[in-house]
Amino acid sequence: MGRRRLVLATANPGKAREIAAILGPDWTIEPRPDNLPETIEDGDTLRANAVKKAREVAAATAAMALADDTGLFVEALGGAPGVHSARYGGPAADGVVNCRKLLAELEGKRNRRAHFETVIAVVGPTGTVGTVSGRADGIIAPHQVGTDGFGYDPLFIPADGDGRTFAQMSPEEKNAISHRARALAKLGELLVRTD
Repeated sequence: MGRRRLVLATANPGKAREIAAILGPDWTIEPRPDNLPETIEDGDTLRANAVKKAREVAAATAAMALADDTGLFVEALGGAPGVHSARYGGPAADGVVNCRKLLAELEGKRNRRAHFETVIAVVGPTGTVGTVSGRADGIIAPHQVGTDGFGYDPLFIPADGDGRTFAQMSPEEKNAISHRARALAKLGELLVRTD
């Protein structure tokens, strides 16, 4: 049958390598084409944003497309930052700004429980949509610890880890228990359903 083509809604080469490693040699994984404008993520759920991004890429490339959206949901903040995690500290905020704002919002709060969730959407060339998700439960550390990872990784201590934040773990350690890895583990069956 030959190799099948999957176009990603991200131009992140690291993410492309990770997906290619999981899917194996039957797939040709391509990053988001440079000429596509960024998707405006205005959905009120992770699923809505992931599906919107995948639909736009599938329509532009006439190929199967994959997109993901991830949020950090903090119990004491009513689920914030949630779907707005990437822009929590403002439209141009980076991980450092977002982490600082989160710590300020949690000042004086005893409940530090939180979870990461990733939703992966795949849209087939005929418009078929499928989604899977992955979740990692944990707590928010009192201050940033670690230099690996990105986003909120220096603050998130996973429940099934050993007390270190995601940012203190090697990529292999994090990928064994992360929300994104758990969603990607379901990717093969999702692709069969939307092919």
